[in-house]
Order: sequence, then structure tokens, then C-alpha cells
Amino acid sequence: MRSLSTTARRAARPAARALTRPVGTVRAVRTARPDIVLTYDDGPDPDGTPAVLDALARFGATATFFVLTRRARIHTGLLAEVAAAGHEIALHGIDHTRLTRLPLDEVRRRIRDGKAELEDLAGTPVRWFRAPYGALLPKHWLEVRRAGLMPVAWGPTPRDWDNESEERLAEDVMASSGAGEIVLAHDGYAGAEDNAFDGPEPAIDRGKLASLMLEGYAERGLVGRSLGAALEHGTVAKWAWFLR
Repeated sequence: MRSLSTTARRAARPAARALTRPVGTVRAVRTARPDIVLTYDDGPDPDGTPAVLDALARFGATATFFVLTRRARIHTGLLAEVAAAGHEIALHGIDHTRLTRLPLDEVRRRIRDGKAELEDLAGTPVRWFRAPYGALLPKHWLEVRRAGLMPVAWGPTPRDWDNESEERLAEDVMASSGAGEIVLAHDGYAGAEDNAFDGPEPAIDRGKLASLMLEGYAERGLVGRSLGAALEHGTVAKWAWFLR
């Protein structure tokens, strides 16, 4: 009975995704090109961001950086370096507060104010939003869309919030990586000052991890691209992504 239930659920997924597409979140890119979408959260960070930028430059890759405006305000020059290197700037939030714990009016203010401030700091339009912890319910999704942003989720991740070796983290993410996937990594680590309380920062060399991932992708014939760049030759794949 369990196997029948699993089979039925799998068969129902395409129909469910079609029905939820109007309120769907970007989860991947449909593309015939060997592009894999690289995204980095929780920066800018004076240690992690330059190291990640160096790795991306060495491999001729681009990425989308989902930044916290509190950090962007402090490290405006570093934000400018990200943009000048040809990468895409996107909004992760004013800080790392889980939006589903806030009143809807406060969520609306944070999204709109965060977008406006980030566009002012970066000097470029912002069109993507990734909620802290990926936590969005339908009513929050609607506020994101009303602000002129599109929610973005993710697929493979090296789980770079764990205290594992860079080699192990890179090896693990390779197993589920393929063309069109959106990879979640971090160029910073949100702490208590960002209203995130997830324990101490792991001892990870983020530049080394980025280099190992990019090397692994290159061996598989994949090229790291920002979400915007990947969509120049592809289309978004969306489905419901609602987390409390």
C-alpha cells in the first residue's frame, strides 16, 4: 500500500505543479544549455564575499547574490564590487528575520523598504527575492509579487552551515546538481546582529568551497550562471513552495 501511495503522489506532482504555478516560486530553470544557477545568501561579508568573487572570476562564472540590506548598508563598497564583477544583486531581506513570524503589515513594509533601499545602494533594479529560511506562506508570496519581486527557492545545496570539510560539502552537492538547478550557497553567515539565531558560524573557507564546487561543475560540463543570465536562454520552472 505504501508503494502505491508513493506512486500516486509522484503521478500527481505534474498536475499539482500546473495548478499552483500562478502562485509558484522559481525553483529551477528549464534550459537546454549546460548552465547551473549559482546563488549566494547572507552577504555582503568582508571575508566570504571577496573569496567567493575571486573563485567565480577564476572560472568565468556569474552568480546571484541575495543580500541583507543591513549588511549592504555597512559594506556598500563590497556590494559595488559584486555588481561591478557582473553578478546579479537580489534581496534576501532587511535582516534574517523569519517573515512568517511577523504581522502581515510588517512583512509588507520589510519587503518594500528592503527593495527600495537595496536598489538605491546597488544602483540597479532588483527583481528576485529569497525569504530568510525560505519561509513564505501564500499571503506573503502575494506581498512579494505586489512589491514587483519574484520569490526564488532552491534545489541542491552544499549545506555550508554545517561544520564539515569543504571537500565533503562540495562532494555532497555534486550528487544532486544538474543543468538548470538553482544551487543555494552562502558568502556570509547571518548571526544575532542579523536577527538570526542559528548557532556559531561554521569554520568554512567559503572561497575554497566555491572553487571546489566550480571545479566539480566544470568537470561535469556545467557553467555557473546567475539566475538572470541563465534565463536569457531558458524559462523559469515554478511550483508551490510554502514553508512556515
